[in-house]
Amino acid sequence: MILTRRALLAATASFAASVPLAGAAQGGPAIHVLKDPNCGCCTAWIEILRADGFTVTTERSFGTLLIRYKLENGIPQYMTSCHTGEVEGYMIEGHVPPADIRRLLAERPDAVGLAVPGMPYGSPGMGPEDERDAYDVFLIRKDASTEVFSSYEAA
Repeated sequence: MILTRRALLAATASFAASVPLAGAAQGGPAIHVLKDPNCGCCTAWIEILRADGFTVTTERSFGTLLIRYKLENGIPQYMTSCHTGEVEGYMIEGHVPPADIRRLLAERPDAVGLAVPGMPYGSPGMGPEDERDAYDVFLIRKDASTEVFSSYEAA
């Protein structure tokens, strides 16, 4: 079978026209996540976001490349975790609950984004919520200062 230029253009146009419809079907915010390809808790967090209606794309990254990406995008080193997402211009660091991401998008503060530093047990993707440790979600300001955005008590 010979593929003509016209057939290739028609196929490309058909595919391009269908891509926005696929994202629109889910209807949720689009978030792009950089993560270590071997990290199971990152994958669990991504599945939680998808179940909550987010459209998630992922990119493999690890080691110094991932750390550099975090720092270059305004995430202070003491706020880092295992994966980093970007949604509507905001950075999402670590196991941030979907409800907090939705609140951030609704309120639209002048900020870098949200972070759950470390990997607290029971945060989304880190074990059962009914056994969770207490943890805070932090708002990262553009001057690198932080403040508590929401708190979760121990279960």
